[in-house]
Amino acid sequence: MAFLLLLGCGFLGGLLGGMGMGGGTALIPLLTLLGVPQAAAQGVNLVAFLPMAALAIGVHARAGLLKGEGLVPLILPALAFSALFSLLAAHLPSAVLEKGFGVFLIVLALIRLRDALFPHPAHS
Repeated sequence: MAFLLLLGCGFLGGLLGGMGMGGGTALIPLLTLLGVPQAAAQGVNLVAFLPMAALAIGVHARAGLLKGEGLVPLILPALAFSALFSLLAAHLPSAVLEKGFGVFLIVLALIRLRDALFPHPAHS
């Protein structure tokens, strides 16, 4: 039964990741609901992200959906902050990571709700 639950988590994470929506948004909460500690769930998400991202980049590139301009100013700070905060996360208790990720999901949901209720003219 545990295998089927993990398989379902992988399916949902891959589905969302393939659409470019961030499979970890579903994968991390699902794994923690199954009893996986928060830090371990985040680690599993990082490992699972690599093949999903490589596949998704190839698909989106073939569809002509990628633009190269502005990548360096985006990627360099992202790499630096990823390294910094992964070191920080490795030393934080799981409870802090759980609460932080929960707040992130709530804020993200509120932003998406706002955008759905009050669409910006450029998005419609």
